[in-house]
Amino acid sequence: MTFELIKTDENSAARCGVLTTDHGKIETPIFMPVGTVGSVKGVYHRDLKEDIGAQIILGNTYHLYLRPGLDILRSAGGLHKFISWDGPILTDSGGFQVFSLTGIRKLTQEGCTFQSHIDGSRHCFTPENNVDTQRIIGADIMMALDECCPGDADYNYAAKSLKLTQNWLERCWRRYKETEPLYGYYQSLFPIIQGCTYPDLRLRSVEHAVKLDADGYAIGGLAVGEPAEEMYRMLELTCPALPADKPRYLMGVGTPLNILEGIERGVDMFDCVMPTRNGRNGMLFTWEGVMNMRNRKWADDFSELDPMGTSFVDHQYSKAYLRHLFIAGEMFAAQIASEHNLAFYLDLVRTARKHILAGDFKAWKDSVADKLVRRL
Repeated sequence: MTFELIKTDENSAARCGVLTTDHGKIETPIFMPVGTVGSVKGVYHRDLKEDIGAQIILGNTYHLYLRPGLDILRSAGGLHKFISWDGPILTDSGGFQVFSLTGIRKLTQEGCTFQSHIDGSRHCFTPENNVDTQRIIGADIMMALDECCPGDADYNYAAKSLKLTQNWLERCWRRYKETEPLYGYYQSLFPIIQGCTYPDLRLRSVEHAVKLDADGYAIGGLAVGEPAEEMYRMLELTCPALPADKPRYLMGVGTPLNILEGIERGVDMFDCVMPTRNGRNGMLFTWEGVMNMRNRKWADDFSELDPMGTSFVDHQYSKAYLRHLFIAGEMFAAQIASEHNLAFYLDLVRTARKHILAGDFKAWKDSVADKLVRRL
């Protein structure tokens, strides 16, 4: 995997580049639709590529490990073949999902034992078997197993958590180096920077991770309960400490404004369930603000869904029709809204990239920020 840094904005840390994997090139900054169990909910792969413009999607190790299971994925030849997606894939280690299973998981130096949310069966993730699992899944970019520290953790807890994450990272890296890809293409492993909202811990995490000279680095443990300004402060601290010639991935973020703020501070890659999850609940993101499609005001609005939208759904369907579908409980409503939101998120990062290349990113970002959070 290679990363070419093309340009950095003169008035901010925003930058654009090209990330090259064996399954294709990715123009950064990029948003990655989340396909937790091997599907981006309600969206055809054809539409992901041709309409939405997705260049890379995510899978989740925890969920894929439980269903369909490693035997099926290995027999299929990996996740790409199993789901008929020939573009790049990134997998989270599943750590966030495991650690969110409060009450049915136990953390030790060896790893994390947990009960399946499906049937209560017991399992264990160690740094070693987590790498093995992601080898079987076959993602182009894999994540190291870490503990996702709560955003409101005190310093002592955060320090202990970081030490555990660092120990696990070293074991993940050894396992990564002593194993080979199973399906004939290269796989990267990204360390995850942790440390909660404590500057010295964040920098300690960076210093430890960059010694590995990995292909890229993920920034975790943000957008997990701390105020947005704290997240931005941690990005301002962390990004400059990471290698300039490697991609930076901010995990699980976020709103359109969060993404632009992250780009301004030097982040290259983003993912979040928000466009599809909020879409299924009737919330549409647009350049003019956020629309709640259940509101009565849209009932007789026959104008197209979003005149500025880039998806076919924005111009084929009206606000009144989509509102009717939501009120009627039709699953088609969730499909339309998800398609629109994902297309908007990809348009957001494409437009940001254009302005970085044009040299006016900061001014453009400041001009659209207020509109993005308006309620229409």
